[in-house]
Amino acid sequence: MSKGVIIIGLGQIGMGYDLHLDPALHVYSHARAFSQHPEFHLLAAVDLDGHSRNIFIQTYQAPAYSNLDAALSQHQPDVVVIATPTQFHSEILYEILENIRPMVILCEKPLSYILDDARKMVQKCRDKGVLLCVNYMRRSDPGAIEVKGMIDSGMIQTPVKGVSWYSKGLIHNGSHFFNLLEFWLGSMKSSDLIERGRKWGEDDYEPDVRVKFERGTVIFLAAWEENFSHYAVELLSTSGRIRYEQEGSMIQWQHIEDNSVFKGYRGLSLQVDEINSGMSFSQLNVVEQLAKVLNGKEANICSGKEALETLSSIQTIIEKI
Repeated sequence: MSKGVIIIGLGQIGMGYDLHLDPALHVYSHARAFSQHPEFHLLAAVDLDGHSRNIFIQTYQAPAYSNLDAALSQHQPDVVVIATPTQFHSEILYEILENIRPMVILCEKPLSYILDDARKMVQKCRDKGVLLCVNYMRRSDPGAIEVKGMIDSGMIQTPVKGVSWYSKGLIHNGSHFFNLLEFWLGSMKSSDLIERGRKWGEDDYEPDVRVKFERGTVIFLAAWEENFSHYAVELLSTSGRIRYEQEGSMIQWQHIEDNSVFKGYRGLSLQVDEINSGMSFSQLNVVEQLAKVLNGKEANICSGKEALETLSSIQTIIEKI
């Protein structure tokens, strides 16, 4: 029996990102992902904006409400998605748990800009017996999962050295890649501030920082979002190089080979092995992993505890600024 879903927040990630894109080629929003997956169905949505509610009703043939109380009085969801601005995450999570006990709350990243609030959110869900997942979608991507397998098997030998480019705040957007690198390389062991960088918004910063993970060291560098977007990771290993480009839409592996001209020298192979990315279906990948969790299978989806570790590690960096 399929599980019912309520989406709170009909902004870009809630509904907007793929609204005018071919549904056979792009799944970037919660609404489209849950509507397409056979193990889920959309019960309703919640948003303050009447225009967004009307679009949801027309597109997904499900009701939309202006407030959460009205939605929860009419529906008993198995899954609740929190896709509102970050500053409202904790308030909405508490309201959900005061009224119902869903199987899962899927919250947008980051859990909060305030570490103590995030801790309380994780603890509250644990106390109520509700699974909390956080939408760091990259660790649910088939390409990212394959890279992790390459690292775990030793094909990509560790420790690695790398560089990660990000922008729009270390918490807000940089945490996507920080969380991905935790997935690949393990927990942060230490960090060293290179450049303070600028403040981003009220609660975030864009530092350049060197981070030592369990299986390697990565330098995070802040780019200039106002000029162009650039999100990428390059990892060098004694066995080759991984390039994670175009926000993860392109993943490439180069192994090492002998130089055909200069005897005794070795370099990266000119042959590039493409690793299939599923980022065109990024949100559907998350929903597929969520379905595995609910069916008692091993899955790659970010838990509340893992998201809290990401936020806690980033907070120690920001405290140095």
